[in-house]
Amino acid sequence: MAQAFVDSKIQPGKVVVFIKPTCPFCKKAQEILSQLPFKQGFLEFVDITAANDMDGIQDYFQRLTGARTVPRVFIGKHCIGGCSDLEALQEKGELVTRLKQIGALRQ
Repeated sequence: MAQAFVDSKIQPGKVVVFIKPTCPFCKKAQEILSQLPFKQGFLEFVDITAANDMDGIQDYFQRLTGARTVPRVFIGKHCIGGCSDLEALQEKGELVTRLKQIGALRQ
């Protein structure tokens, strides 16, 4: 069930961030992404604490991405990692480029 839940959220052309609302790193990732001009419906924050199988979801993150921590940030079908990875992309000026490549930002 955890795998089906995660896989149903990850889509090409969309940014999905799996979060826990009380996590400071999740909040930082939300801040960074919320400042960008996403097209309607192209950015989704998924609260895994609301899911019935939070541990199973995090175990699947481990198999899928090599880490079970949140946030798990997916740009399209590719996991870029967590908050520090997102910040690094932003600092290098690569975040907006990646988001444009998948068509997630307004022109």
